[in-house]
Amino acid sequence: MTLRYLILLRHGQTDYNADGRMQGHLDSVLTPAGVAQAEVVAPEVARLKPERLISSDLRRAADTAAVVAAVCGVGVEVDPRLRETHLGDWQGRTVADIEVQWPGAIATWRQDPAWAPPGGESRLEVVRRCTPVVEELDDELAGGDGSATAVLVAHGGMIAGLVCGLLAMPIEAWPAIGGVGNCRWAALARRPDHARWRLVGYNVGTEG
Repeated sequence: MTLRYLILLRHGQTDYNADGRMQGHLDSVLTPAGVAQAEVVAPEVARLKPERLISSDLRRAADTAAVVAAVCGVGVEVDPRLRETHLGDWQGRTVADIEVQWPGAIATWRQDPAWAPPGGESRLEVVRRCTPVVEELDDELAGGDGSATAVLVAHGGMIAGLVCGLLAMPIEAWPAIGGVGNCRWAALARRPDHARWRLVGYNVGTEG
């Protein structure tokens, strides 16, 4: 075991966030408020002294990561496996719009990690694709002193799911983990003598 601290940072506010629309894989952009959020959170993340900074390839995450990287003094690595949940036919719609066309589906989606929106993917599928990013970090950092910190800049749904997966939570308990605000983060850590991840902070930060 080499990776000891893992920070999962959500991107700043986007135009879709401001309009209350579902994004998924749509490539929305940061608003001026979102850029300002990234500028505020960057020095907070820098104090954690991350060795690695990996971002989703979607623009809202990559642009947030670029602001953070400039302050941390590390390069940004891009990995499409960190993308948000693909929301299929729901992408670009508001929750109210979805409720009209698919009555009750939002409630089902929120309560069942195995359920996917029409044409989209489930939270279980999201966790299966993003967990290897963490596992590969472990392999790549092998031989270190066991105190490395990595930051993943990603998306609210993906972060909540990955936290559940890394904590090995029972699937029926996943809905108990809520979302994180824009430019807030989840923090996981593990002891040098034990490989199990522990949640040490959630929805941390001053923005969002």
